[in-house]
Amino acid sequence: MLQDPLADALTAIKNGDRIGKKECIVKSSKLLESILKVMQENNYIGQFERMEDGRGGKFKIELKGSVIDTKVVKPRFSVARDEFEKWEKRYLPSRQMGLLILSTSKGVMAHSKAKELNIGGRLLSYVY
Repeated sequence: MLQDPLADALTAIKNGDRIGKKECIVKSSKLLESILKVMQENNYIGQFERMEDGRGGKFKIELKGSVIDTKVVKPRFSVARDEFEKWEKRYLPSRQMGLLILSTSKGVMAHSKAKELNIGGRLLSYVY
């Protein structure tokens, strides 16, 4: 039974990468699409495409084997523009490894881009 579609999708990506699959299929949503774009921009996954079925659609995601861990952060903590280091220490193994994915007023983006734009947001997930 699906409880959290975003968490289920990220778990499917992580598990598919671990066992060496070349692709995985997950239920689609607009938020998941935004997160997948961020992961793709940072070379954690390859191409992905939306496939329509009678129940809302699915994403077919090309896996690269570069995801060690990815999870949803609950509750979705607010992150001020000067607090990124605190959250990096909490969720990422080191400063130079991985990324936090945030929902900001400028859209969903990686924490490195949010630092450049000097904006905060809500913490959605992390990947490394």
